[in-house]
Amino acid sequence: MKITHIKETCLYIKDLDLAIDFYHKKLEFPIIRYVKDKHVFFRVGFSVLLCFNPEHAKAKSHPPPHYAYGKQHIAFEVHPDDYETSKAKIRQLGITITDEVVWETGQESFYFEDTSGNLLEIVPKGIWSD
Repeated sequence: MKITHIKETCLYIKDLDLAIDFYHKKLEFPIIRYVKDKHVFFRVGFSVLLCFNPEHAKAKSHPPPHYAYGKQHIAFEVHPDDYETSKAKIRQLGITITDEVVWETGQESFYFEDTSGNLLEIVPKGIWSD
């Protein structure tokens, strides 16, 4: 088996309207599918961000139930030339940057939260490269 990348990442967010306001209206991720009170799916580059209402997702039988509660984390990758522009855009949107890190490689990343308190990160491409 030769997996090429993670295709979907999932967050569990009870208020999907807040998710749409943040991910679609602020971050401008296109909506792929929306079923009120159940889920909303966003296109993020070549990947998909799935946002499920945890109360609905844990009660499902097919596909198997899945859910989480609390502060979840995902990172979004940008081209190194777009890193500072992305940071400026987040600030321009009125979103607070909660932390900035300089990693051992010298590359930087920054953290912020969505409207449900999930911890999001912007990383430049290559941050996990040797």
